[in-house]
Amino acid sequence: MHRIIVVGASVGGLSVAEALRRAGHEGTITLVGDEPRMPYDRPPLSKQLLSGQWTPSRLALRPEADIRALGLDLRLGVPASALDLARQVVTLADDTRVPFDALVVATGVRARQLPGTEGVTGVHTLRSLPDALALRDRLRPGRRLVIVGAGFVGAEVAATACGLGVRVTLLESGPLPLALAVGEEAGRFLTSLHQQHGVHIHTHATVAEIVHTDGTVAGVRLADGTLVPADDVLVAIGSTPNTEWLAGSGLADRDGVGCDQYCAAADGVYGVGDVARWHNPLFGTAMRVEHRTNAAEQGLAVARNLLAPGARRPFAPVPYFWSDQYDTRFQAYGCLRDHDEALVLDAASADRRLLVAYRKDDRLVGVLAAGTSPKILRAWRALVAARTPWAAALNHSTAA
Repeated sequence: MHRIIVVGASVGGLSVAEALRRAGHEGTITLVGDEPRMPYDRPPLSKQLLSGQWTPSRLALRPEADIRALGLDLRLGVPASALDLARQVVTLADDTRVPFDALVVATGVRARQLPGTEGVTGVHTLRSLPDALALRDRLRPGRRLVIVGAGFVGAEVAATACGLGVRVTLLESGPLPLALAVGEEAGRFLTSLHQQHGVHIHTHATVAEIVHTDGTVAGVRLADGTLVPADDVLVAIGSTPNTEWLAGSGLADRDGVGCDQYCAAADGVYGVGDVARWHNPLFGTAMRVEHRTNAAEQGLAVARNLLAPGARRPFAPVPYFWSDQYDTRFQAYGCLRDHDEALVLDAASADRRLLVAYRKDDRLVGVLAAGTSPKILRAWRALVAARTPWAAALNHSTAA
């Protein structure tokens, strides 16, 4: 286990490299990244960076000197292009071949695009620092921003843009923003929050085309013929795992890199972060989690399992994410998607307060909160971690 390659230089990949060094690994650690810059944080892209509160330098995950001190073989700005699993070689875009004893796939995801929008000025996605800077340069008071997709990224950008004086329209294909993922009541709460700040929300909105004049965006035409004028359009319709370089290896499919409960995709190969779909034994299902906290925690778990293959431990976290919109922070623990029931325990939109518990079969699997005390939220997290039956969880709620 002398030569370890970590492909992906964001929070998950850096977490692996740091944990390996802390555990005493003295061999070669090659960190490959498709961007030419040092690892940086992505959640602030839609908030502090986009609003102008932060400069790009504040996004750094670690001071450059700290990363250099790890003694890594840094290959930044040269993405991986192929994997030969039998020969244990990763080929980079410059045709360099890097041999390995162990491989960590942490290549993340990229934003999905609408067909036919390539090269149209004013059409944006948001996944990288250049994406955020390009959008930030165009957000000025009075300009019109149309956001296609009312998920958490779209909602966060809507909140930030409103704070800059931009006129914002959110387009949602369903009946309510995020209703399929977090339930109708949470969707209504989110809708009310944005409408109170002047955001226009179109539901049941299917995009027919992005209208542009001489290569510059002019608006979004919906399937019912409605034209929504726009100076800029943000496409926030989800993501696609970065797995093309794994073609022919047998490791990847349409939903990322398939891993077992130890995050292993093959002998000596592990997945970390947004690209990894692993079996979480706490919930008894495979999941792929696109949140910063999960990537960092998974990186620690993979480093541990790499260095102690005879004493591997399953990676069984309670996933956590947060989303800041206006003066409201949403926080969630557990597995909210594909729930059978979303029970509202507390809701007061005027006070920015919400608490929703999620059931799958006969078990509590998650909780979503806004304006809830940390103590209460930690108690619900403990119930999720303990695999608490639904009825017992509700009794706890009543007793509290």
